[in-house]
Amino acid sequence: MRDGRKPGGISRRSVIGTIGGVGLATLAGCLDTAGDPDRGAGAEDASTGGPPTADRSLPEEYTTEELEDASLSGGPGQDGIPSIDEPQFTAADEPPTNLTDGDPVFGVELNGEAKAYPQHVLVWHEVVNDVVGDEPVAVTYCPLTGTAQGFCRGEVEFGVSGRLVNSNLVMYDRGTETWWPQMLARGIRGPHEGAYLDEFRVIWTTWERWRESYPETVVLTEETGHIRNYGDDPYGGYNPRTGYYDSANTLFSPLTTDDRFPAKAVVVGARNADGAVAVPKATLRERTVVEGTVNDVPYVTVHDEGLDTGYVYRNPGDETVEHDDGRFTVGGDEYEADELPLEREIAFDAMWFAWYGYYPSTEVHE
Repeated sequence: MRDGRKPGGISRRSVIGTIGGVGLATLAGCLDTAGDPDRGAGAEDASTGGPPTADRSLPEEYTTEELEDASLSGGPGQDGIPSIDEPQFTAADEPPTNLTDGDPVFGVELNGEAKAYPQHVLVWHEVVNDVVGDEPVAVTYCPLTGTAQGFCRGEVEFGVSGRLVNSNLVMYDRGTETWWPQMLARGIRGPHEGAYLDEFRVIWTTWERWRESYPETVVLTEETGHIRNYGDDPYGGYNPRTGYYDSANTLFSPLTTDDRFPAKAVVVGARNADGAVAVPKATLRERTVVEGTVNDVPYVTVHDEGLDTGYVYRNPGDETVEHDDGRFTVGGDEYEADELPLEREIAFDAMWFAWYGYYPSTEVHE
């Protein structure tokens, strides 16, 4: 049901000091996305000096005016949380000091180049302006919603606006200063209001899993040009889960609430012109193949055991997908989890409260 409340006035700055005590606390390459299942539907160069925008249709459950009205200060102002604009990397056999096998990383592979971005570094910066596979990109992370997403950026950089909507990071581009809520990938204020960014897949996994799947990967170091205590997550920790990440509470009221799952239960979500779908990650791990429909269109979500991630496929032909001994069978042929001969959608992990807050009409597949 709709909560009806405006997000509260508590700031992240104030909660960072108290979490422990209370438990709460793309240039041409990016424009050509044809045939890439982990990329958006294609984009057009922004004529106003901003990032490329995509020709796509996503569910819009709020007007831009409602979203802008729901925005609030997260504490630090614009660029108070500094993006990493000159990222430094090291080989997999020389990882950062504070990175251990079970720690979360956000993995990206584009045009044959693989990179890992440790959560314990991005929690202090939220945006990395980088080039992967010769494509200018922004790899982004919002600790309050548990979302890691990638965007093509063209000739501009993204920064942290200091605003939040639905507890979610609002980025801005330094070409036009348009506001872009991360999960929506949609402009809500500025010259690109109503436009969509071109996205690519970012995989939330662990350092050990990513390194084993991509042994030639490089990994972001702690040499960011900023002085931070990278051994201490201000919100808690994921290995093991503590603080904000382990708490039932959120810092701000969601746009809309639903109590079917714990607020911070992880779902694998995807959205397109059909609508939005969410699959509880715990269910996906248990069942491996989860099927359902979105506005009467069949979908199937499969679990990649190696990376502990999910892939969401649009399945209009209602093909039968079976799983046995780590392999998936479609039409009598075997495939890897990320290579099914279906229409793969861009999906990402998210905390349930954040996903439902933005997409209250979402179809839940269990």
